[in-house]
Amino acid sequence: MNWAQASTAVTAAFLASLVEFVEALTIVLAVGTIRGWRSALFGAAAGVVVLALLVVALGPALQRVPLTALQLVVGVLLLLFGMRWLRKAMLRAAGIVGLHDEAAIYAKQSVVLREEPRAAWYAGLDGIAVATSFKAVTLEGLEVIFIVIAIGTGGMLLPASIGALIAGALVIAVGVALRQPLARVPENTLKFAVGILLSAFGVFWIGEGLGFPWPGEDLALVGLVTCFLAVSALGVAAVKRSATRSRPDGAAVPS
Repeated sequence: MNWAQASTAVTAAFLASLVEFVEALTIVLAVGTIRGWRSALFGAAAGVVVLALLVVALGPALQRVPLTALQLVVGVLLLLFGMRWLRKAMLRAAGIVGLHDEAAIYAKQSVVLREEPRAAWYAGLDGIAVATSFKAVTLEGLEVIFIVIAIGTGGMLLPASIGALIAGALVIAVGVALRQPLARVPENTLKFAVGILLSAFGVFWIGEGLGFPWPGEDLALVGLVTCFLAVSALGVAAVKRSATRSRPDGAAVPS
């Protein structure tokens, strides 16, 4: 195992998963606080079980796909996924789009949950609370699974899984200790870094799938990350200048 690529895989999976886990935790905490912890935790646990079954089902299937075809498909998807994150992070960094606010999301979700009538379900559980927690954990968890599988292509599944597990354990531990949204997590900075890393991995795997001989082999990832970082920084500066000229007040559009 190449330690340069393994460390990059761990870092990319950790940062990307951290963002998804924070978003899921914010919703589960709002549900537990407003509708009851028993129903919220039941829904979250059900979501984890569904995700575990998907991992068990997808693992053997992926092993039967030719490696070059898998690298090419995953590379394209990973590049599209990373560029989407990077575009939003650049617009937020440039002040065009408002920053993502977990505290505001928590407050908004709490208002919605308070207005929903109680929906009695199996064993006295609140159906609305169960469904909301289940949906949050399942949707964000699916993104984590995709990220881990994509980053782990080519023998890096273990490092990518370790990064995701560390992120999950960290978010759960902090969430249990604080019982409030992790509003101080610099999410846009994380998404900026994740967008760069995922985009770099995407280009790398596309090259691998097409049989392109990367200079320095796995160390080419460092060069790709540096290029994406430099271009993104230049892009943010250019957008800021353009926005200042066209909109003197500099007000950001809400995200």
